[in-house]
Amino acid sequence: MNSNELTETQPTNVVNGNGVHPLIRLTGVTKVFLTDEVETHALSGIHLDIREGEYVSIAGPSGCGKTTLLSILGLLDTPSDGSYALKGHEVANLSFAERARVRNREIGFIFQSFNLIGDLTVFENVELPLTYRGTSASDRKAFVTEALERVGMAHRAKHLPSQLSGGQQQRVAVARALAGRPAILLADEPTGNLDSRNGEAVMQLLRELHQGGATICMVTHDERFAQHADRTVHLFDGQIVEDRMAA
Repeated sequence: MNSNELTETQPTNVVNGNGVHPLIRLTGVTKVFLTDEVETHALSGIHLDIREGEYVSIAGPSGCGKTTLLSILGLLDTPSDGSYALKGHEVANLSFAERARVRNREIGFIFQSFNLIGDLTVFENVELPLTYRGTSASDRKAFVTEALERVGMAHRAKHLPSQLSGGQQQRVAVARALAGRPAILLADEPTGNLDSRNGEAVMQLLRELHQGGATICMVTHDERFAQHADRTVHLFDGQIVEDRMAA
């Protein structure tokens, strides 16, 4: 299997004789870091399914493995053991270039620190991943405009990041993640650098995106924000200790 098969020919849910595969399936995923001959088990035997249209929060204290799990889901890191299937395809055997291609096409990232480029306009920041993908100029314009409209930032398209508030910058970061029309949005502490008012506004935006059909997996240490999701997975010492649906 190569990245073309996953990104171009495979539907989000794969139907076979046994039913429908989830969008994401982790089976027995373990991550071990070796430092100075010491083994640190960041994740141990993680089993996790995420289906299309779900809004899942990954919660737990600092050091419990949340960021490591998100890095594996986002193809930024690989498991030490276990399997990861995305859209019904095992991704462990993809080359570095194929992983980058799948990551660009299938996964939208929302980071705590925004990661906007200071000398690019809002429009150009949102457009950049599409440029790397080789999307045509006409499609880039349409996709970026649509994404900015969805987050309420179309009127700021020509502004620089320095001319925006923190909450507005995070909205632009969300638009950048949306513009490529990914299969899933991965959000790593998206409110971490925001005050409470802007944090609540970003959480409301994510909720609205989910109601519009987006699949979201969000890491947070804040139980208030975890409750915005339909399902919360609690990690402790690298293991899932609770997986529950919202009341």
